[in-house]
Amino acid sequence: QVQLVESGGGLVQAGGSLRLSCAASGRTFSTYTMGWFRQAPGKEREFVAVIGDMVLRTYYADFVKGRFTISRDNAKNTVYLQMNSLKPDDTAVYYCAANQHWAVHPWAYDYWGQGTQVTVSS
Repeated sequence: QVQLVESGGGLVQAGGSLRLSCAASGRTFSTYTMGWFRQAPGKEREFVAVIGDMVLRTYYADFVKGRFTISRDNAKNTVYLQMNSLKPDDTAVYYCAANQHWAVHPWAYDYWGQGTQVTVSS
């Protein structure tokens, strides 16, 4: 069982930056693939970024490549999403999720945080 708690969301102007954090409970955090997803009002939850467990392979949705960076600190049981050059279209609730296999689809993830709101003003 893994419990996830996101933080770091907020209101930012277009072009600004935010760093999201996701703190995980449990002693096996390093064995989980961690993903970030987002959901805007009226839209389906969509993949943003994923980072593997020990190998630390990363993969991004096309719309965030070059702007967002996913990273993790296994010693702190935390995964991060650094978001730069934010756009109003990035406005959404951002969720982190954990899974024991590499995946980019939300339905493949077993554990979810409660989400953190990111609002980007124009």
